[in-house]
Amino acid sequence: MISTARLAVLVLAAGTAGIAAMSGPLKAQDVRGIEACSQETKIERRTGCMQSNIEYLQQLIARNNAAANQRLAAAAAEIAALKASLAALQATVDKLAAGKQADAKPTDTKPADAKPAETKPAAGKAAAPK
Repeated sequence: MISTARLAVLVLAAGTAGIAAMSGPLKAQDVRGIEACSQETKIERRTGCMQSNIEYLQQLIARNNAAANQRLAAAAAEIAALKASLAALQATVDKLAAGKQADAKPTDTKPADAKPAETKPAAGKAAAPK
């Protein structure tokens, strides 16, 4: 009997061979804006083609860099706005907490008929001799 692993490998290999046979010869992926310089026969034209590709890629990198910097600046501005909002909310919470503490403090008022506390002599002191 064929093990499950061998069966899976055979099915995968047959599927891959079938797909390759249906699609024909595989082609390299073209990149929009890039010229195929390998088709040029003269070295000057091939060099010019490659320089053109390099210039295109540098422009593409510059555009992507500018877009990324713009997104970063927008994110930084949003973060600053959120920090300011957070600080305002924290100040409001602190103010409310302080108001709640002021309301919760008991008052230290004594009634007018309260007697003063009696004072007891200190336990360790001897009476002065006469």
